[in-house]
Amino acid sequence: MKIIAVIPARYASTRFPAKLMQDLGGKTVILRTYEAAIATQLFDDVFVVTDSDLIFNEITLNGGKAIMSIKEHESGSDRIAEAVQNMDVDVVINVQGDEPFINKEPLEKVIEVFKNDTDKKVDLASLMFEIKDKTEIENPNNVKVIVDQQDFALYFSRSVIPYPREENAGVRYMKHIGIYAFRKEALMDFYTLPMLSLEASEKLEQLRYLEYGKRIRMVETSHASIGIDTPEDLEKARKLV
Repeated sequence: MKIIAVIPARYASTRFPAKLMQDLGGKTVILRTYEAAIATQLFDDVFVVTDSDLIFNEITLNGGKAIMSIKEHESGSDRIAEAVQNMDVDVVINVQGDEPFINKEPLEKVIEVFKNDTDKKVDLASLMFEIKDKTEIENPNNVKVIVDQQDFALYFSRSVIPYPREENAGVRYMKHIGIYAFRKEALMDFYTLPMLSLEASEKLEQLRYLEYGKRIRMVETSHASIGIDTPEDLEKARKLV
């Protein structure tokens, strides 16, 4: 089974423009993320795919592998699909470009899903962890996921799901972490299928997979990711390097 990591890296960002090229302890955020992905030693190859000459050069001039996007894309999945469509790979891991402190253990868990999936019932695997703070649960920037008894995703939402009509029902609220592992076939299907109403409403690309009947196996982790979404996040990150 050939497994690669692809890091989609847009230069523009709504909340924090050019965040991937910010200095983080003497290296840019995107270079640290790329090096961290390689350091896990989980992948047969690691690529950055970008729409930016600056990011492309940052990776390649430091000895890394980068791919320029040919088209404009609505989502990270689309950008990755374009990059890997002619590659001979089985599983593609989407690593977020703004997460330079990659933890090996949760990545191992999503890869293990496919190694154990001999019947090929899983199209994607992703991560979730429990949140208990009411403010965190109600924050629309935190995407929540609910799963069935086999941990297949039933739905993702920015809203509180499930709605706590009965507050003592023993419900756990799970936050989705945006690391995905795709079978290549599922990723290429996504690339050719149009956006439907649920994805358009919530602005969550994972809903396109569910709307078209793809199966997403969720894996619980205790490792909350450390992403850099704001200048304040960057300042916190600088204290960790």
